[in-house]
Amino acid sequence: MKTNQSAVVGLLAALALACAPCAVAKVPGIGGTPAIDAPASCPAVAPGASSGTTRDFELTARAGHITLGDGNTLYSWGLSTDGAAAADSGAMQYPGPTLIVCEGDLVRVRLHNQLPDAVSLLFPGQGIATASGDGAGLLTSEAAALSGTADYSFIAQHAGTYQYHSGTQPEVQVEMGLLGALIVRPGGFADGTYAAHDVERRAYGAAGAAASAYDVEYLFFLSEMDRAFHEAMEDALRNPATVARPNAANLKETLWFINGRNGPDTMIEQQAAWLPSQPYNALAQMHPGDRVLMRLIAAGRDLHPFHHHGNNAWLIARDGRVLESIADSAVNYPDDAGVPDLVALNRKLPDQAVSNFTIQTVPGGTYDAIFTWTGKLLNWDVYGHLAGHVPGAACTAATRLPFEDPDSHCKAFPVTLPEQQQLQFGGLWSGSPFLGNGAPLPPLQGGLNPNGGFSFMWHSHTERELTNDDIFPGGMMTMMIVQAADSAAVIE
Repeated sequence: MKTNQSAVVGLLAALALACAPCAVAKVPGIGGTPAIDAPASCPAVAPGASSGTTRDFELTARAGHITLGDGNTLYSWGLSTDGAAAADSGAMQYPGPTLIVCEGDLVRVRLHNQLPDAVSLLFPGQGIATASGDGAGLLTSEAAALSGTADYSFIAQHAGTYQYHSGTQPEVQVEMGLLGALIVRPGGFADGTYAAHDVERRAYGAAGAAASAYDVEYLFFLSEMDRAFHEAMEDALRNPATVARPNAANLKETLWFINGRNGPDTMIEQQAAWLPSQPYNALAQMHPGDRVLMRLIAAGRDLHPFHHHGNNAWLIARDGRVLESIADSAVNYPDDAGVPDLVALNRKLPDQAVSNFTIQTVPGGTYDAIFTWTGKLLNWDVYGHLAGHVPGAACTAATRLPFEDPDSHCKAFPVTLPEQQQLQFGGLWSGSPFLGNGAPLPPLQGGLNPNGGFSFMWHSHTERELTNDDIFPGGMMTMMIVQAADSAAVIE
């Protein structure tokens, strides 16, 4: 099923809504999962021990359509928490629901199948999972075609970022959309409050460990699709007697996704009504000084170098295992050096953490990284529009705002911007070079950055992955918006 919308119309429709996430308080790709509640806290447990808690999930494999960045729709398979929906309802989501559990939990997943093929699920990184179903597949028990079920259970023994995906013909079923994210919170985790910068809000470690503590977290679930393969599959299933199924050996990916959406739809609000099968967005936000936990999952068959403008990030874990020489070995967080109020927080990193500006993801891998931005080394005051920040006698150390770089405080913006007639305005340009400030813009220009944040593009560093069927912009592209501490943006 396709629409006749052009790529240009689809792009403008997406950008017209891009300002909406500026007030979204849920965590893209993690919060807002329909019908699945994430634990607000986790009991402290010994490594490998049981928490005594059982978490049950019911997922239904079903066919439907997803909306692409150009406005067209594409036949896909997905997973749904709506088990009562009919097979032809199209009620599914891509990627599947993000499952969030605690370390030590007994996780039980019942899979219902409304697809024309047998399906199954695998949970890499979770040790031995018990499974039962309608039949034995090559890798695990399967739910039979059209009406079968299968049950899976395992102890979530290690905190971390993981994926789950089909274990039946994965070259076909992962391509078609049967995959999702699994987040295991560490024992002793407490979501707490953003304002308190709680040390128990962390990705790994024993209770009280600070090396993986964070203020806000974002999931970046990276995947890809071959449009022609999906169209051929839909045709073959509609006309099985006359049309052969496509050969997965001939896959040639033309579409790239973050959290199930192509850019620029990645920046639309979560649960957008016109994207019913793609509830997650990927627009990251922070305040200066925040520690942002980036959870990356390379869910498909391609390598995706994920590039994050604004600052290097510190890779702290890979495939659910912390980069440390011995358990709980930590060092001071290097990016806090020179910012007194951050140094006072005594923030840490695992001692083998690696700093880089591009995270090289490989198929099936998961990655956790910490990102911080303070304006450090800019050499000009990012709050230069405020009294007490303009160079002069009134601008002193006492007027520096929390988490502002002391070496850049009170320094003038180094250039004079050209007249507006000589400029081309992007949708996220506030009209001002200063954080949290807006300035007059020509009619119909800008308008997508009402809080005057600094926008940094986060994207794949493979050029073709920034397109939707070779049309730029699109694909694996989103933004990180640094919001001023006193802005109206809500961050949790």
